[in-house]
Amino acid sequence: MPNIKSAKKRVKVITTKTAQNKAYNSALKTACKKALVAISTNAADKTELVRLAVKKIDQAESKGIIHKNTASRKKSALVRQLNKVSA
Repeated sequence: MPNIKSAKKRVKVITTKTAQNKAYNSALKTACKKALVAISTNAADKTELVRLAVKKIDQAESKGIIHKNTASRKKSALVRQLNKVSA
């Protein structure tokens, strides 16, 4: 347990940031799963769901929640899956 005032504040800030990052990560995973399910079931709105998932990935990357190479890899995998089904 921290004794110094600034250390106590850091604990509060870190707790808040952790909760925010967890929420972003959860939303990102949900969007990716929805897109993958739509691709595998060949749903009519699969292109839209992939677009939304890519948007979530970009947002997570810009906020520093995921690394830029991880974001590129996730986007590439989603688009490859979509193109494979569409072609």
